[in-house]
Amino acid sequence: MRLPEPVLTTHVNEPFSYTLENYLKWGGYAAMKKALAMTPGQIIDEVKASGLRGRGGAGFPTGMKWSFVPKDIPKPKYLCVNADESEPGTFKDHVLMERNPHLLFEGCVIACRSIGAKTAYIYIRGEFYHVQKQMEAELQKAYAAGYLGRNICGTGEDCDIHIHRGAGAYEAGEESALLESLEGKRAQPRLRPPFPAVVGLYGSPTIINNVETICNVPPIIERGAAWFQGIGPEKNQGPKLFCVSGHVKRPGVFETSMDVTLRELIYDFCGGIRDGHELKAIIPGGSSTNVLTPASLDAQASFDGLVKAGSMLGSAAMMVMDETTDMVWLAENLTHFYKHESCGKCTPCREGSDWMHKILQKILRGEGAMKDLDLLLSIANNIGGKTLCPFGDAEIAPVVSTLQHFRAEYEHYIREGRSLVPRADWMPRTLVPAHAH
Repeated sequence: MRLPEPVLTTHVNEPFSYTLENYLKWGGYAAMKKALAMTPGQIIDEVKASGLRGRGGAGFPTGMKWSFVPKDIPKPKYLCVNADESEPGTFKDHVLMERNPHLLFEGCVIACRSIGAKTAYIYIRGEFYHVQKQMEAELQKAYAAGYLGRNICGTGEDCDIHIHRGAGAYEAGEESALLESLEGKRAQPRLRPPFPAVVGLYGSPTIINNVETICNVPPIIERGAAWFQGIGPEKNQGPKLFCVSGHVKRPGVFETSMDVTLRELIYDFCGGIRDGHELKAIIPGGSSTNVLTPASLDAQASFDGLVKAGSMLGSAAMMVMDETTDMVWLAENLTHFYKHESCGKCTPCREGSDWMHKILQKILRGEGAMKDLDLLLSIANNIGGKTLCPFGDAEIAPVVSTLQHFRAEYEHYIREGRSLVPRADWMPRTLVPAHAH
C-alpha cells in the first residue's frame, strides 16, 4: 500500500511546528505514555513485528538491533542518535530536527525504555548550530512539562537526553567513530567485534540509531505494527523520507512509501527535469552510492529495489543530473570530498583516495593515459572491502560507477584533452582545465 498521507512530516510546513505546545495539540507524547505502560520486551516485539529498518543507510532491522543489548550486564546502557547527517545530498534529518524535534525526543524515551537505558545522546552535526539551539530550548520545555527527566509523567521512568555537537567530521557518522567522538577522542572507527550493543559508549551496551529511524518509533507504538507493515513493499515497510536535489524543477524532502519508483520521485514529486534538458544520471542514496542511468528509472526506491538496480538506498538522498553534467568532473569532485574526509586510520582508504584524486585531476587536465582507467579500478579494488568501516566502499562508488556507465567521457578526455560535455553553466571553472573548450 502506498502511504496515504504524511506521518513524520504532517505539520512541518505549519508555523511554529517545532514547539511543544503545537506537538501536544497534535497528539504528541501519547505514544510515549502508551510505551511506558508496556514492558521493554513488548516494545521490542512491536518494533520487530513492524519491520522497521534503519533509515541511516544500512537498513538493519531496528527491533533486532535493540534485542542485541544484553540484559544481564550491570553496566549502564545508552542510546545514541546519529544526527550527524554529513552525507552529501542529505537533508531529511535536518528537516525533522528543525520542524519536529519532539517526535525525536519522544522516540528516544521509547527506545531507552526498550533497552533499559536512562540516558540518550543526540550527536548533532556541528554545522546545525541554529537547529541545536532551537532543539535545546524545546528540550528544556519537555523537561519542565515532565516528559523528560525523573519520574516521567508519574510512571517512575527516568530518561535524560543530551545534545552533543559534533566537530564537522564526515567519519563521525560511522557508528563506532561517533562513539569515539562522544568520548572526546578522534572520530575513527573501532575494530569489531565487540559490537556497540555489547561494548559501546564508555565500554557499556549502546544502541546507535539514525534520527529518522527513531522518529518512526512513536507512530509504530501509537498505530501498531500491523499498520506500519501494511505500508510499502515487503521487507521495506513504513513511511520514508526522500531528499531530492539537482536538476529538477522542485527539489525538496518528500515523504512516501518505498514502493515509489525513481521515475515517480523525479517526475511526479519534483516536476521533472529543468526545462530544455534531459535526464542523464541519478545518484539515488547520497554520494556514497553507485550512479544509475535513466535505464533504472522504474526501479523501486527501496532498500532491496535499488540493490537490484545496482546501487543502494543509502540515506535516500537522490541527486539528479541532466546532460550538462561532466561525469569525470563529478567523480573528481566527490573523490576530493572523500579524500578530505578520510580519518586516515586505514592505509587503503587514506592512500587510495589521494591516488584516485591525483589520477582524476590528471585526466581532467588532459594529461591522462588509457592505462589510468585500469589503474583507477585497480586502486578501487584495493580499497573496497578492505577498511574497518564502510567509508572505503563509499569513496570508490563515484569512480567505479561512472567508469562503468560513462567510460566514453573518460576516454574522450584522454584522447582529446577536453570534456565530451559542453561546459555546464553551473560547473566551477577552476575545476575544469583551462583548455577544455
